Formats: sequence, structure tokens, C-alpha cells
Amino acid sequence: MILGIINIIIIGTTPLIFAAIGELVAEKSGVLNLGLEGMMLVGAVSAFVTLVITGSYFMALIVSLISGLLMSGFFAILVLYLMANQVASGLALTIFGIGISSMIGKNYIGTPIEGLSPYFFVIISFVIVILVGYFFKKTKTGLIIKAVGESHNSAHSLGFNVIKIRFLSILFGGAMSALAGFYISICYAPMWQEGMIAGRGWIALALVVFATWKPERILLGAYIFGGVAIMQMNLQAFGVKFPGQFFNMMPYLVTIIVLVIISGNKLRIKLSAPACLTIPFNKNQ
Repeated sequence: MILGIINIIIIGTTPLIFAAIGELVAEKSGVLNLGLEGMMLVGAVSAFVTLVITGSYFMALIVSLISGLLMSGFFAILVLYLMANQVASGLALTIFGIGISSMIGKNYIGTPIEGLSPYFFVIISFVIVILVGYFFKKTKTGLIIKAVGESHNSAHSLGFNVIKIRFLSILFGGAMSALAGFYISICYAPMWQEGMIAGRGWIALALVVFATWKPERILLGAYIFGGVAIMQMNLQAFGVKFPGQFFNMMPYLVTIIVLVIISGNKLRIKLSAPACLTIPFNKNQ
């Protein structure tokens, strides 16, 4: 039974890892993208619809990734070139993603498909976290991204293209969110249902803070939150007498509690968070 629960936790938390590690890269460059939920929904529906139409898992993955790149690219244009507020733009991206995914997928609700095995993507999630950790610690490009996130003016004065670096970092985050959506609709729960991301995008955002912007801690945080979600399902199965709404809110309640605890250590947050996070860059100033 214990092995079974561990297996369920690993499978269930993989999309959180994908989305969180992508957002971590974007935030390391100094950009906060609150549109994860919307990008995951669009990635999920585009993958599902493509698979139903073409029967190709590869095409479903490619179309899903493209949808994530398009949405994150649109967000990047708004916040990097048009100087739009990052928080407002990210929220708008989520609202847009909820609406367009509902419209695209309305005729595919309940359509049966044969899902992929999730274990390949579980391995990929570990590999990506390891590579991103190595990227930031050992490569010149990773150090440049960190430098841009810490002081974009200094990075610009040294000749680095801040806008380009942030644009590419945002695109990576969008691709990872779309991959998370692909995993959910094709591997984890092979189906399409409106709102099937069910708040995972917001939990992924919280994971980045929980991990204090360190890639290796993304895994720890994801499995903690995933374990809470699995625990609430097993408590229901064992007949624990609590309202069903209480069990549904447990993962999000734990997320809030953890964020409050972490936020209480302001020095730790100040030392860990990129100094230029959410601060727009204007090379003409």
C-alpha cells in the first residue's frame, strides 16, 4: 500500500514540477508570470484535440509546446516591449487561457483516448530539474540570466541583451507549462474537461517561493504538496468523517500556510528572490 501511495504521489506531482521549474527560470531572469494556469489549460486542450484529430502523440506534444510558446511570447511582448504590468498581464493570461481552452475543447468533452504511460515524463521531470540546477550553477548563460535578474541595469552596462534574455526565459517557462498541461490531459487523466488543471498553476507558483528559487528544492516542495493531495483522497477512502469540501481545499490550505511561514522570514526571501523580480527594464533610461 505504501509503495502504491508513493507511486501515485510521483505520478500526480509531475505536472507541478514541469510548471514550477519553468516559472523558476522566468523569475530568475526577473519576470513574474502569473499565467501558468492559463498556459497549462491551453497546453492540455491543444494536446488533447490534436491527438483526437491526428492520432499522433508526437504531434500532440509539438502543438501543445507551440501553444505554450505563443501564449508566453504574447505575455513577453506585453511586459518587455510594451511595459505592461507583470501581475496584471499574468492574470489576464490566465483568464484568457481559461476562456479559450473552454471554447476549443467544448466539443471534445468526454471523448475517449488511449493515454500515454506517465513514467517516461516522470523521469524527464527529474532530468530537467537536474539540468536546470546545473545550468544556473555551472554555465555562463545560467550565470548571465541570474545576473539579469539581480541587476538588469548592471547586466545591460556589461553588454548583455536584457530583453532577449528575459524573452527566452519566459518562452522556456511557457513551454514547461504547456508540457505540464500535455501530461495532465494525455498521461495523468487522459481526457478533456473544462478547468481540469484545477489550480495546479497557482500551486506551481507557490512552489517557486517555497523552493526559495533553488531548482533542487522544487522536487521537495512538489512531493510535499502532492503528498497532501494524495493524503486527502486516502483519508476519504478510509472513511474519515469530514466534509468533502475540506478535503478538496487541503492542498491549497497547506500552500497558503507554507507561504505564510516562509514569508515570515523576510531576510531569507530578500536574499533568495531575484532583486529585479517584477521590475520593468527600459534600456533608454
